[in-house]
Amino acid sequence: MADNTTGTSLQAAAYTAQGTARDSVPLPDAVFDGTVNMPVMHQAVKAYLANQRQGNAATKIRKYVIGGNQKPWKQKGTGRARQGSTRAPHWVGGGTVFGPIPRSYAQYVPRQVRALARKSALNARARENALVVIDRFDYDAPRTSRLAALVDRLGYGDQKVLILTDGVKPNVFLSGRNLPTVHVMPYGDVSTYHILWSDVVLIESGALGNGLEPMAEEQAEEQNAEPRASRRPAAKKAAKKAAPAKAAAKKAPAKKAAKRAARKSTAKKAAKRPTAKRGAKKKRGGK
Repeated sequence: MADNTTGTSLQAAAYTAQGTARDSVPLPDAVFDGTVNMPVMHQAVKAYLANQRQGNAATKIRKYVIGGNQKPWKQKGTGRARQGSTRAPHWVGGGTVFGPIPRSYAQYVPRQVRALARKSALNARARENALVVIDRFDYDAPRTSRLAALVDRLGYGDQKVLILTDGVKPNVFLSGRNLPTVHVMPYGDVSTYHILWSDVVLIESGALGNGLEPMAEEQAEEQNAEPRASRRPAAKKAAKKAAPAKAAAKKAPAKKAAKRAARKSTAKKAAKRPTAKRGAKKKRGGK
């Protein structure tokens, strides 16, 4: 049932947006007071899943099935049981009795109960050491590789990760949208179902009220940028070396064509010379 642990302040591991470890930070006591209420969490998750249902299933009773207006045979004299319609429920193709009809599956959960369930889910993840604090998500543009590198560096590449940002951040959302095991949403919109769905929860420090200043963000970006800059001269050198080879490869077909043309011309000349000599010999013999 409800498990309350008071007098103990929970802490969480902290990292930068690049995955560099920082000192652990205490979690706010207003939310992380150790309360884990299982029945309330079950009620909130059940209501969330029920509210996702559309309730469009429908069947037809006998009055909505087409046909069956005529009595199949007369009432008496046939020896068979009396029948009034071929669309009765016991006939093949007949109507359905007590079948589903469109309805709403929505369940209402009071606001305070939902807040308690959400609080219990966060405390459960904090107790399991499955809650991590990130100092700041500051993305200038969507970069899926950057967010995937953070998840892999933290060691959660094969787990379901829930990232809670401080407010709406479209660039972070678009960065994680293409990752099947990563879900990004604002901290204020998270529900009990999303917290319990995930294996690990990454929370931005600003959402918890702990404004951690970014550390080693620029250094890490500079280190990642240095290899790219060093690759450019090497690529240029390789292109220069490959240029003569490409030119030679282009000239080779032209040389071969010229040689073939020269061979054909010499063969034609050689074929014409004997005929001229034979004609001259015949003229002399005739004289």
